[in-house]
Amino acid sequence: CRLHAMRHPGDDRVSGKFDLRQDPGYAATFLGGLVRNAPTQGKRVHMSANTQTEPSVFVIKDCALAHIATGRRAQTLRELRDALRDAHPGCLYHHFWGSLLEPQFASREYHNDFASWCYDSLHDHPAAEVLSAIDPAKNANLEDLRQELLDAIESRLDETDVMLFARSDQQFHFVRTVIVVFDTYRRLNEPIQLVAALPQMAPSSVFYHFIDARRREPIGMDDFHHWLTGFGREYQELCDQLAQMDPYFESLHVLRDHLSKLFADFFGMTMGTEDGNAS
Repeated sequence: CRLHAMRHPGDDRVSGKFDLRQDPGYAATFLGGLVRNAPTQGKRVHMSANTQTEPSVFVIKDCALAHIATGRRAQTLRELRDALRDAHPGCLYHHFWGSLLEPQFASREYHNDFASWCYDSLHDHPAAEVLSAIDPAKNANLEDLRQELLDAIESRLDETDVMLFARSDQQFHFVRTVIVVFDTYRRLNEPIQLVAALPQMAPSSVFYHFIDARRREPIGMDDFHHWLTGFGREYQELCDQLAQMDPYFESLHVLRDHLSKLFADFFGMTMGTEDGNAS
């Protein structure tokens, strides 16, 4: 397996490239090295180029989240608030979105790590309910999300004089995320091919193209929507429906099913039909 890796001066990326089809087991070793040596402000590690060099071709990617401990922790709601004021933006990303890529054996009762910790460790059920209702997809950026989170915690602190403490072994540990992007070597030439491709996509591919893409500047829209806009107004109705979808309160499997049905219905086809195969 031939490996090429480079650091980008003045950028927050470390990129590398190798063929996962030839040596998929090498990914774990390569990933570990990149994350350990990534810049402290890094957000993404790319296993291959992450640009669409041909506007008419959709490049299907996959991804994984690498977790990086920050050493910061909280034992009370007040400490949580104080730490959140200057926590790395990657911590917000991880604690709101990261659980979507983790195995789920039941539907999530609380939709972010802050709310789950308030319920399970702090035993502050009102705080858990309030924090769980926060929808990160409704915020334009992570700083807006941070402010909504701080406002919710401040309101809860104003409601009670009781200071609850988590056990020393159940403190909240702040973790940030680096997203690692892989090229699946699958390409689509026409939007109708998504009818067959979407049901076959790994949940992590759906996460990358539909959720993570909305956080990428300067475009700020999911990759399917962005690709469709390159075909003019032919798919405007489909673009509008994609823009209205909120991906946060569903599992990635359910989100994939919704996207598959949306494209199948638009093209008047059955989900997964062979007429829409990816190359």
